[in-house]
Amino acid sequence: MSGLPESLTPATKKICRTMTDTTIFKARKIITMDPNCPEATHVAVRDGRILAVGDERCADGVGNVRVDERLSGAVLLPGFVEGHAHLMAGGLWDYTYVGYHDRTDPDGQHWPGLTTIEQVIEGLSQQAQKLEPGAPLIAWGFDPIFLSEERLSRHHLDRVGTDRPILVFFSNLHLMCVNGPALGMAGYDSDSRVEGVVKDADGQPTGELQEMAAMFPLMRRLGVDFRHLAQRESAIRAYGRMAVRAGVTTMTDLFSTLSDDDLAVMLQITAGSDYPLRIVPVLGAAGGQAEELAARAKALAAQSSDKLRLGAVKLLTDGSIQGWTARVKWPGYVGGQPNGLWNLAPDQIFELCEVMQREGIQMHVHTNGDEASEVAIEAIEAAARKHPWPGHRHVLQHCQMMGTDQFTRCAELGIAANIFANHIWYFGDQHAALTIGEDRARRMDGCRAALDAGVRIAIHSDAPVTPLGPLFTAWCAVNRQTMSGRTLGAAQRITTLEALYAITMGAAYTLKLDGEIGSIETGKRADFAVLGEDPTAVDPKSLKDVPVLGTVSGGEVHLT
Repeated sequence: MSGLPESLTPATKKICRTMTDTTIFKARKIITMDPNCPEATHVAVRDGRILAVGDERCADGVGNVRVDERLSGAVLLPGFVEGHAHLMAGGLWDYTYVGYHDRTDPDGQHWPGLTTIEQVIEGLSQQAQKLEPGAPLIAWGFDPIFLSEERLSRHHLDRVGTDRPILVFFSNLHLMCVNGPALGMAGYDSDSRVEGVVKDADGQPTGELQEMAAMFPLMRRLGVDFRHLAQRESAIRAYGRMAVRAGVTTMTDLFSTLSDDDLAVMLQITAGSDYPLRIVPVLGAAGGQAEELAARAKALAAQSSDKLRLGAVKLLTDGSIQGWTARVKWPGYVGGQPNGLWNLAPDQIFELCEVMQREGIQMHVHTNGDEASEVAIEAIEAAARKHPWPGHRHVLQHCQMMGTDQFTRCAELGIAANIFANHIWYFGDQHAALTIGEDRARRMDGCRAALDAGVRIAIHSDAPVTPLGPLFTAWCAVNRQTMSGRTLGAAQRITTLEALYAITMGAAYTLKLDGEIGSIETGKRADFAVLGEDPTAVDPKSLKDVPVLGTVSGGEVHLT
């Protein structure tokens, strides 16, 4: 029965039924992340929100009900939340992939990894033949830490060609290597004094450029624009396709440079019911203009929509551990390399933190090395003393070398941690042997230490640095297995349920969205990850292999 008064005309009844219709999704099992109702089999959805959760009778008495059985054989979880990724993960595939690991692009095409410098040179040479004469050759994904040969240099890239500029981004996007013509375009030579332009024993540039001050001049000349990679409609739609394959319904763009035109495009795309993803662009602090950054963040926040959430800022402190550009405490890098580089100097970090705290703007702070974490914690603490703000939820991002002492201070200050768990598998062996040594590598990406200290955590992929896949990220935090198969830091392992919480409610908390997403409970957005198996029932070593069948976003089903 519809429950509508008989006095209504047929046309009015039709309108009312359309407004009040409820869809009940039936599943093999629903894992809710709500302790008041941990498991269910049915979830009722109206107007894109969860109306009720329970069994087949959960929506009795609410009016017209339609049962959708498309997911009846699947297991539902809250839509996964990726709290640290970048929109360029879709657009980077315009360039040539030359990474060590196999990857899959947004359209599902498999790209095999290149495991020697000679394979990289061959792959670049093949791509160069497809380009117009003189056109730049841009590649990405390379990481020399996996290769035993000499470090990639301009001499290797000159073998590919000297008739065009060639630029190869490292996988961390904090470093690149270029050929001779590219160095010439930027004016880099033996007389250059730009920090990050690496030179050989004879004082000549090797072709390696480290961090933004050295990289950006050449990127500008070659028209390589991270904003362009991220803000085109094709890249935004590719981001959505990637998300569906990974079970993700909310994802950040964690260093955004949104112009007004970019914002208009993103609002238009994300407003469509066919778009499967809620995006949280976080405004990047590219310099020390704190007051301007705060004003821009506030202006953007006022234009937020359901599927485009704005208003936070990102501070980029140090660089990459595997690139030896992260800032680390004593005793430094085990190979004796000099300490890393600051993208924002400590005094700039302190100024930015004070202004954002004063203006009530949430901060996400990149911290790879433990010295960078120390500076960030001290800057937030100093800002909090001047401008108290309970509930700020500032987030340290990556947190790779943080120890128990730093996590304890974060808990005291209300700072959350979004931990780069994927690094254990992708780089754990290399960190133990080449960058920070065995004892510090055992504690790195310390999810257990953070939870035990009382820190609210999320875990992430940093796509495109590593592939988007929250179940793989959860597997890394649960097993802490490296590429060689060893367990690195068994004391830092967390349970499957803790890891699943970190990619749902934990990540939602870091984005201040835990009142809307992260669990399947009445009143929240109808965002679900659709899985082929129950991740709580499989062997923890098989967690990464649980099939992802798609997502439900605001009640709209998107299957792979």
